[in-house]
Amino acid sequence: MRPRFSLEWQVGRHARQDDPPAEWLAARVPGAAQLDWARHHGWPHHWQADHFRAYDGLEDSFWTYRARIPALPEGRVFLICRGVDYRFVIRAGDRILHEQEGMFTPVELDLTGQAVAGEELFVTIFPAPKSRAVPADRSQADHSCKPAVSYGWDFHPRLISQGLWDDAWLEVRGRAHFTRSATDYSLPTDLQTARLEWKGAAAGECASLRWRVFAPDGALLAERMAAGSGNISLSADVRNPALWWPHDHGTPALHVSRVELLDEGGAVLDAREERIGFRRIRLVMAPGQWDSPAAFPKSRSHPPMTLEVNGRRIFVKGANWVSPEIFPGLLNRETYQEQLAQVRAAHMNLLRMWGGSPAQKEAFYNLCDELGIMVWQEFPLACNTYPDDAAYLRVLDQESRSLIARLRPHPSVVLWCGGNELFNSWSRMTDQSLALRLLAANCYQLDPARPFLPTSPVDGVGHGHYAFRDMDAGEEAWAVFQRSASTAYCEFGCPGPASEEVLREIIPAEELFPPRPGGIWQAHHGFGVWKPSSWLHLDVIAHYWAEPRSLEELVARGQLLQAEGGKGLVEEARRQKPAASMAVYWCLNEPWPAVANNSLISWPCRPKPALAAVGAACRPILASARIRKFQWRKGDSFEAEIWWLNDGWEGCDPGRIEVRIALAGETRDLLSWKAGRLEANCNLAGPTVRWVLPEVDCDHFELILDTPGLPGAASRYTLLLRDGEAGPDEGATPTMNLG
Repeated sequence: MRPRFSLEWQVGRHARQDDPPAEWLAARVPGAAQLDWARHHGWPHHWQADHFRAYDGLEDSFWTYRARIPALPEGRVFLICRGVDYRFVIRAGDRILHEQEGMFTPVELDLTGQAVAGEELFVTIFPAPKSRAVPADRSQADHSCKPAVSYGWDFHPRLISQGLWDDAWLEVRGRAHFTRSATDYSLPTDLQTARLEWKGAAAGECASLRWRVFAPDGALLAERMAAGSGNISLSADVRNPALWWPHDHGTPALHVSRVELLDEGGAVLDAREERIGFRRIRLVMAPGQWDSPAAFPKSRSHPPMTLEVNGRRIFVKGANWVSPEIFPGLLNRETYQEQLAQVRAAHMNLLRMWGGSPAQKEAFYNLCDELGIMVWQEFPLACNTYPDDAAYLRVLDQESRSLIARLRPHPSVVLWCGGNELFNSWSRMTDQSLALRLLAANCYQLDPARPFLPTSPVDGVGHGHYAFRDMDAGEEAWAVFQRSASTAYCEFGCPGPASEEVLREIIPAEELFPPRPGGIWQAHHGFGVWKPSSWLHLDVIAHYWAEPRSLEELVARGQLLQAEGGKGLVEEARRQKPAASMAVYWCLNEPWPAVANNSLISWPCRPKPALAAVGAACRPILASARIRKFQWRKGDSFEAEIWWLNDGWEGCDPGRIEVRIALAGETRDLLSWKAGRLEANCNLAGPTVRWVLPEVDCDHFELILDTPGLPGAASRYTLLLRDGEAGPDEGATPTMNLG
């Protein structure tokens, strides 16, 4: 309907804005200017060894893209740029057409009368924004809306992207076309009738406008007609609409709203289409939360953190999403599809779009709509003190409004959040900070039906732990969680190494083993990124075993700790329902191949064993054991509390849990618990199993929870067994069981 014409882009590098580039290189759009430069000069992959260091200094360059306007059909010609990173000027010849700061506000320029076929278009991109010269870290992003992660993080090297990171093309529009089109709806508490309203505007001459609403199966639900062009508003009711649900609670039903401009003969001159998911979203208080604090002096209760969808309280199980590529221009639907398939298979129902990374391309949100994966969307603020500065607030206002307008139609987006860890000591913002007041105002004005949080964590919400065993106190994360009383766990996890295959791809053979601080192991975040030993944590591995004797042993032991640790933390968060409402693992993915970190998926999309383990912990119904520690001694009285967990919307009669221990080649029956009815979205605490661990020639054992009446709910836990008073000894790494 609207013909698109691609452009042949070239890019050049220059030190000053007014100096022309010394050479022009072929550019890939969408992409990144630095990648075009590296490709032209034959540089090796930035993700191998320490080749990313070759990019040092490119962030301080100007980059200019150019493309010649081709001969086009008759009509109005528009230049569309969905995303330019970060500050830029657009020219036709030597005439400035547009200037902007901000990568999330798309550009739509009417070139009619301003540029002609054969003329060149130029997009000049400024050096990466920096509020100060030193230190060269995330604090340099604190006066801009540039996502801070690319300035260097504990899982991301310093590589600051620049360029045309989303699609850019020419578009020809006919004599009549839409200039604005949006469908909104309201859904009452009883969910019985959706009230739709279409508002838009059309330019040029047309005979009529037709608006139709279609059900998910294609059936026509409503049709309205209007005459002429200009500003138009239409409304319609849809009774008993199919609702949009997260995938673990129902079908993510999507309707279609289609509006068309027609000529006198009924031919379509222009059309716009969008998908609609009918649902009501709220953040509500958990039962009993209004009663706390109970005594004087009184204070406010914790903020609401229980997600309610269509009147149903839902326990959130998910992960934090960071951009899957250092250069967001490389992302496409296929990249997203591969990772989101892993999310859904792991029984996760929400992704927190962490504020340190950029908002994703449109394909990501479309897929989340289709797959029924909820999205917690943060604005590009993270771990910095963002100022009450007029220039910064002007850009934040523009960028936030653009993001809200773009993402508002997506039913998967269920929550706005100001940014990451803004109320913590390293950021020192408060709810009086003008940036957060601005974001709250924009969300209320443009999208009042969606909940808004100023940041995460807010009072009551937990971030951390990020290690299997605390590096200072020596306490296991299981114990930390078991005495916690958070309203939601929105960041937590355990580190694990990448697979041998990944490690051999990124580390030169001469450095591969044993790992040592410095060199490639440290460049890829094995050492010194948070504590001296993180994220590889050789000291933790040595605490439970001995120092690894091979790469294979290192990977197997580290991945076992991550899998068992992450599984135990997710299950503990679930056991604390309804006071706790969320278990959002840190983190799902990574933007390049780290040798070790908390990610469940190694770059580009290679699941670690921990993904299956965390996914097993996210099953809607499962038998669960609260185990107070990972390592036990022979002669200890082992104990574990047995639970049924149900996050589903239906109750069931789950039957028995058969508790067994497997060690030294034998399986021993310990307990059989026949539970009563397991109600919808409720847990059921059961008996505590106790057993004295015998003196056997074995260095590990398994706790097995079999569920004969519900086989898909069975669970297994691998635990270490050591001699009574001896220190850590050598031994084979247990085989991992992820059920």
